[in-house]
Amino acid sequence: MCNDADGPQALVGLCLAQVCCSLDALCSRRTDGSMSLIWAPPFPQEMADQLLHMMATKGLLNDTTIGIFRNCKELRLRRASIRCSPVSAEAFHLALCPHRLQELDASWVSGSLSGANVISGLASNKECRSSLQKLSLNGLQLDWQAVVVDKGVRVGFSSLQGLRALNIANTDLTDSVLEDICTLPQLESLDISCSAISKLTALLECKNTLRSLTAHRLRQLDMSPAKLLFVLSQLHVLRHLDFSDDHFAVDDSDGRDGDETMQQLLEGSPHVLPSLVSLDISGRKRITEAAVRAFVEARSGLAFLGLLATGVSSCEVLSSQKNLKLTGEANEEQVCEALRRYRDRECFIREALIHLYNLTMDIDTPQPDMLKLVLRVMQSHPSSLHVHLVATACAFNLTTQDLAEAMPVSLLSSTVTQLLYTMKTFPNHQQVQKNCLLMLCSDYILQDVPFDKYLAATLVINWLSSHEDPTLQRMAVAVISILVAKVMTLLTYCALASLELHQLLAIVQQKAMVGVVDSTLKFALSALWNLTDEMPAAARNFIECQGLELYEEVLESYCTEPSIQQKLLGLLNNIAEVEEMQAHLMEEDLLEHILSLLQDSQVEVGVRYFAGGILAHLTSRPEAWTLDEELHTTILKQLHASIMTWTHMDREMVSYRSFRPFCPLLQTCQPSGVQLWAVWAMQLVCSQNMSHYSSMLEKEGVTELLKALAAHPDTHSDIKGLSESILSMAEQHQSHSGASNNHAGS
Repeated sequence: MCNDADGPQALVGLCLAQVCCSLDALCSRRTDGSMSLIWAPPFPQEMADQLLHMMATKGLLNDTTIGIFRNCKELRLRRASIRCSPVSAEAFHLALCPHRLQELDASWVSGSLSGANVISGLASNKECRSSLQKLSLNGLQLDWQAVVVDKGVRVGFSSLQGLRALNIANTDLTDSVLEDICTLPQLESLDISCSAISKLTALLECKNTLRSLTAHRLRQLDMSPAKLLFVLSQLHVLRHLDFSDDHFAVDDSDGRDGDETMQQLLEGSPHVLPSLVSLDISGRKRITEAAVRAFVEARSGLAFLGLLATGVSSCEVLSSQKNLKLTGEANEEQVCEALRRYRDRECFIREALIHLYNLTMDIDTPQPDMLKLVLRVMQSHPSSLHVHLVATACAFNLTTQDLAEAMPVSLLSSTVTQLLYTMKTFPNHQQVQKNCLLMLCSDYILQDVPFDKYLAATLVINWLSSHEDPTLQRMAVAVISILVAKVMTLLTYCALASLELHQLLAIVQQKAMVGVVDSTLKFALSALWNLTDEMPAAARNFIECQGLELYEEVLESYCTEPSIQQKLLGLLNNIAEVEEMQAHLMEEDLLEHILSLLQDSQVEVGVRYFAGGILAHLTSRPEAWTLDEELHTTILKQLHASIMTWTHMDREMVSYRSFRPFCPLLQTCQPSGVQLWAVWAMQLVCSQNMSHYSSMLEKEGVTELLKALAAHPDTHSDIKGLSESILSMAEQHQSHSGASNNHAGS
């Protein structure tokens, strides 16, 4: 079954994910609090490895949950990963050391586990001493002084006689421990990057077996270029050498000996390291193009050369090497190769992202593979501001305009989810927030890409509450205006309403004070309109925040701006739909102003439509009317007369989540003006998008109300005609849908 990022997950992955989610139900507890599966069949060995790995990557692995692997019969581990998990030495010994492991990745474990604990634990299992072939302790404290002594003999790496690959980068590795390591009889791959090693002479002990040496950023190395080159030249079977450096961390004097050693290696005879097919010298700033040219021309079998941040990756000879993979900054291929190879090295990721940003500024073709690389490095460096600052800018470049629509939806979903994490992690960094907002400010992403829209709205609102940059404010309000329409639950609205209403009303007031009409004002008004749609709690909050007083002022001051008036009246229409809120609108001056908009033939139909909706709702309940009866009578009369002059609108002016607010207006006992507004509104939206409203008519009982109106002898002919029109459209749509379904099933 397909298991790529854009296809369905493999069944085994789905099943294991379910196991991860159900551990509490599937397990009992031992006296020490650790978990034990109540019952389990013998897992295929590879599946047990996958379960452990999934628990680690999902952040579920700890001293409690790792206990399920104490059962070595049902859950047999061979390739174990507890990377980045909070696991103690005791839990590690009990759960993993009894297994006959072939591989173990204990990198960056955050519990009390040390390298010494790992080695002594593994060495306590006689089978592991010979079976373990690959071990990664990247980022662990070795704490070698605390190592357990076995029967009077100190246990060391050399106890694991089957070990072929060892990663002890970013550890407190010492020269004496390296000497012990190099006595391993089958050692083929060794990573000692970012360690405190001062001498590499011990490597001579494994010169006949060592095929790969990674020695990135050895800042305390104390060997002359001649001695260092001599040691390296003795590694006769070495195929991969990484002697790169962190170019961000060095000054002009640091790294000079290493640079000179690599320069001599490049210029030297191909008989030195004759088996070498891969060399990484990225970050070495003193390398010359002439040396690179000499090296490449003398090594026809070279497969990889790392030249990022050396200044020589555009060397002319490299362009003719079709089979040679390169990291550098000369072109997209080199930069993307750097992002692939240097995933865990922040210094090189930062460098590569800067060049990727420049390369993608004017990109016009979709590059999903590039976006995947950007996403991956953001996930690998969750707390690095430097990485996220440039990565978010790259993500925007790769998804701007129409590029997003050509990307796999699952990739966009993962990218947006990561952006939200970035916004949450760096809330006060304006440029990072701007980059994230730029990508989010896309109709396609906001409307069609699945992600946590409540979290997004919350983050954007929180940011908006403490920043006033006009450009970012405009983007933030634009994002909120769409997100609010997508967030549907009462709980979500209630959680957002107070903070969001306050911020959005402040923006409306700010803009209204200077009388501007811009996209920020329009987006803010749209967001408020959506926020109060069928949400009484939000409507109540709006009134408590003095929103009604503000809207009355803005309605008068923007009397020549129909786009503003329509959004203002749309929100007041939402309030008028809520019976307990109607009393707040019972102001004679306000209703007379709204009535004047309804009657004015020079006002756009969209404005008159919402004015009519407010008046229809308020006059539909005579018992709640508290103003002059003459005004009530005038409104009802003008409603009918005005509505009959409205022309049909082709553009979609409004959409409804529900027809429930219309139901009280469709009763046969209602005045004709009230009924007419309701059926005119429904006829308008149904004629524009019947596929959206057809099921709503039936489920909410509107069809029966329309039939009753059409059949009632006292119903005005204008209302009967519109009611019958809606029923006819619904019937035609259902017939067409039924015919289509029958055809599809034939």
